[in-house]
Amino acid sequence: MDQRILAQTAATAGPLQTLSPAELELDSEPVTIDPQPKPVRAWVRFGATPLRVDAEACRWTSRAVGIRFTVGQEQLQAWVWNSAVSERSPSTSTTA
Repeated sequence: MDQRILAQTAATAGPLQTLSPAELELDSEPVTIDPQPKPVRAWVRFGATPLRVDAEACRWTSRAVGIRFTVGQEQLQAWVWNSAVSERSPSTSTTA
């Protein structure tokens, strides 16, 4: 995603959405933490606005993925459903 578009959307569309503790069920779901996060493309929402971003998958459960990505100088983190994430080559830089 073009960083200018991402930064503008993040600033104006509303807060980054993440899955709730009830959805994650972390008290009963095992969490895998990856010491070498994997490059992914992920759908996230700022307010009600969906965007596909280049991110890293840092942790996951059987149903959700914890991702991190950068907007400007700020690193953001969110939990998203597994189906919102696809693999990305580490050398591939894409724009939307």
